[in-house]
Order: sequence, then structure tokens, then C-alpha cells
Amino acid sequence: MSVNSVAEDRYRHLMPPLDDASELTVACVGRDYLGSALARAVEDCDAHLINMNVTDGFTDDGRMLVHLRVNRRNAAAVARSLQRYGYEVVGGIDPADVADGRTDELRRRAAELLHILEI
Repeated sequence: MSVNSVAEDRYRHLMPPLDDASELTVACVGRDYLGSALARAVEDCDAHLINMNVTDGFTDDGRMLVHLRVNRRNAAAVARSLQRYGYEVVGGIDPADVADGRTDELRRRAAELLHILEI
């Protein structure tokens, strides 16, 4: 068994695949890391933090990396909330989705229209 496969098995054990969840990688300076602040940023979007793992990885400028899993298929709103809290989302989501804040509004309106049509 190779070192990579052992690491992958450990990762799958910590964060097993889920259908209705998204994974994000967040970079932050070590002194700014607060698990409760990350959880609050996720919960501000009416999402739930399923997993949070601090990794042994670092960005080129020395910031630590934290892997998050949230109960949203599209985690763009969660990524925007994390950015408002001062964290940088560096992986796990399309950056264009983060920049486009209208996506959630359009989905909400479409859901309202479908609800009206069902009545």
C-alpha cells in the first residue's frame, strides 16, 4: 500500500463522500483561526457545518488550510459568507460562483414561481 493510498483512506475516513454536501478549502493566518468563527460564517447562510479539518498543508505565503464540508450542493453563499468573515476560499468551489451573488436570488425567485404554479 503506497503512502498516497494510505492518506486517501484516512481522508475518506474523516470526510466520507456525501451526495448533498460541498467541500471548501479555506486559507487563514494561524492566529486568525477560530473554529467557532468558521462555523458561525457557515451558519449565517442557514447551512450546517458537517466536517471541519485543519490540514498540515500551507499556502505559499504560510497561511494554514482548513477543509470544510457543508450541507449545501452549491456552496457559493457559504463561500461569500466566509469571505465576509475575512477568510479566503482557495478550493472546492468555482470562483465565478462566489463573485456572482445573483445566483441565490435567481434560485429563490424560481422556487417561488414554481410554488405559485403548484397552487
